[in-house]
Amino acid sequence: MKPLHSSAPLRVETNLAQQGWLLVLGIILVAANQRAPITSVGPLIGDIRTYTGISNTVAGMLTTVPLLAFALMSPFAPKLARRYGMERVIFCALIVLLIGTLCRSIHGAGTLFAGTVLIGLAISICNVLIPSLVKRDFSHKVGLMTGVYSISMNLCGALASGISIPLARDAGFGWQGALICWGILVTLAMISWSPRLRASQSTTAAASVAINGAKPNLWRSGLAWQVTAFMGLQSLIFYMLAAWLPEILVSRGMSQDAGGWMLSLLQFSMLPFTLFVPIIAGRMRNQKPLVMLTTFLYLIGIGGLFMENTALVPLWAIIIGIAGAFSFSLAMIFFSLRTRTAQESAELSGMAQTVGYIMAAIGPMLFGGLHDITHGWNLPLMILIVASLCIFAFGLGAARDRFVHPTDSHSA
Repeated sequence: MKPLHSSAPLRVETNLAQQGWLLVLGIILVAANQRAPITSVGPLIGDIRTYTGISNTVAGMLTTVPLLAFALMSPFAPKLARRYGMERVIFCALIVLLIGTLCRSIHGAGTLFAGTVLIGLAISICNVLIPSLVKRDFSHKVGLMTGVYSISMNLCGALASGISIPLARDAGFGWQGALICWGILVTLAMISWSPRLRASQSTTAAASVAINGAKPNLWRSGLAWQVTAFMGLQSLIFYMLAAWLPEILVSRGMSQDAGGWMLSLLQFSMLPFTLFVPIIAGRMRNQKPLVMLTTFLYLIGIGGLFMENTALVPLWAIIIGIAGAFSFSLAMIFFSLRTRTAQESAELSGMAQTVGYIMAAIGPMLFGGLHDITHGWNLPLMILIVASLCIFAFGLGAARDRFVHPTDSHSA
């Protein structure tokens, strides 16, 4: 006689087959909202600072605050998903993201930071749960779907950096209107995700059958800590550059428009690699060669930013972008390759993003603070060099062919 619960996974599999393309579209649109609300701020920091009268250090907190929200909310996302279902929790996160996007541009510094907090809390839930959902529903295509997810995130992040100034000035929206425009993208994601709400309860029930056994204690796993450090360091580099690269370039003679487009170029150069790197990484026994190449590219690209001459800035931006694509893609696919189940993947993702974003959160504020103290950019840029070397050290450990569960000794 078959177990009583055996029909639940069958119904879930049938629903996923029927709605597969809707699920992929939903993942793409949710991913599109995971960087654009943050990267759209960097080119506008000068306008925001002038309007609100805040200092460089406080302005850097506009990028730091979402990261602190990521760290605060990430450990709760797997627990919410177990109780209410991943689809429902992600949809609620999109609602909060829309509210935060509108609130951020209402009036003054107070609502600016309040909306930024809501945006950070919402994005953190999607950050944790989407990789877990990919492992659950695309277990045999993890590399491909991680690539689709990554390229969607980085494409919209790049567009947000590039068109912020044109929206604010050429279109006459001002910095507030330019930031509100991203609410349209959130609304589209909500519409595309709403059909998934019907599947949330059944997928939660089916998943609970598989994961109600022993829960992983990843905090005792050395490999989990290496994945966490790798995640935090690549985030540290990205968010410091997202906040301050345009300002660095403006101080060296570039126009504000050109500075914003260099940040956009950096992110556009990530796109093809965020698609292919996860596919390649998923087919490798270990990912150590990719970690080595990542570190080399970071050191070359960041080293170029020390030069006062801006003629080669597009080249440095492209090289840093490629390095960022490698490091981000590896961080995302480690959540799947280093775990056995979707729930364990969510737990690792939550741990890595909690601790990792605490590390990353200090970056933009520290970067701005060091600039205020030294009135130059060389010392702040040294933080990026040190972070690149640490990516090499922790990345070699995270790339090992192992599982993170402390009681598992088997190779992946």
